[in-house]
Amino acid sequence: MPTISPSVLPILMLFASNVFMTFAWYGHLKFKEIPLPLVIMVSWGIAFFEYWLAVPANRWAARCIRRRSSRPYRR
Repeated sequence: MPTISPSVLPILMLFASNVFMTFAWYGHLKFKEIPLPLVIMVSWGIAFFEYWLAVPANRWAARCIRRRSSRPYRR
């Protein structure tokens, strides 16, 4: 089974997070007959899963950047 590089994984997770958030913010525009409180709850439910991807991805990406910036530059 192929593994994903630790520096690529946050990028993929943030991309998936963006897809979730797009549905959370704009998906309700197609369902105008659904009551607003239900639309709000569904949007927050989708956003919940978006945060499950975005928060770890941002932490892992920051850790990768810190590791790379702490290495001495060599020519």
